Amino acid sequence: MRVILVAVLGLAAVAALAGAWLAPYDPSAQDLVLGAAGPSAAHWLGTDDLGRDVLSRVLAGAGSALMWPVLVTCCTTVLSTTLGLLAGYRRGWVDAVMMRTVDLAIALPGLLVLIVVVGVIGGGYGWAVLAMAVLFTPGDVRVIRSLTLAQRELAYAEAARTLGLRPSRIMFRHLLPNLAPTVVANALLSFVAALVALAGLSFLGIGLPAGTPDWGLMIEENRGLLDLNPWASIAPAALITVVACAATLLGDHAFESLSKGGRR
Repeated sequence: MRVILVAVLGLAAVAALAGAWLAPYDPSAQDLVLGAAGPSAAHWLGTDDLGRDVLSRVLAGAGSALMWPVLVTCCTTVLSTTLGLLAGYRRGWVDAVMMRTVDLAIALPGLLVLIVVVGVIGGGYGWAVLAMAVLFTPGDVRVIRSLTLAQRELAYAEAARTLGLRPSRIMFRHLLPNLAPTVVANALLSFVAALVALAGLSFLGIGLPAGTPDWGLMIEENRGLLDLNPWASIAPAALITVVACAATLLGDHAFESLSKGGRR
């Protein structure tokens, strides 16, 4: 199962990195005479209402559909892990201030805030990534902080403090490896959440200009073609679902594997 999940995500990564070169046609090339048509030998997934090859647009759209969520995941993982370790290890007023800020952030309706920020400020996915990283971080901070509180009281952490090691060394060289299973699992869940949220923004017409190859935007643009060529919408929707499920299941496997090999 794990091999299959890695293979699925590996193929998705290849499409994200080289999809534009793998596309059999120019994803923006129009054929108004052909228009919307079902799958054929020339167009394996058919064409949309402007005669653009759906397979080419799916491959080209993998970049924006997947790379932005990866960026959100990297930002969220670094922020949540650092802040969670700091709050859990330092405790005191540092912990109190961070946790009250986290409680306030979690109380906000995240998706609504994201739509408002991107819709009002504009500027494409750049602001969406920044807002999403800020909104996704608090929940993971709370998880990492609770695990850090437990780890800091264990014998190996006490021994490190007795030896006079710096707090930063204890946190990142000794505590962090034992938090790795949760960090990795949270990272993959953040990727899935960002993938779905950004696809939702694209579906609503927020973040990317019309006509841009993107899975979420393709679903919205082609939803009126279900009678002529349903694959124009089904293909990007299915890919979002498959990638999200694969990342979620791989997160479970990674958590179990890393937990078995963790320090006790």
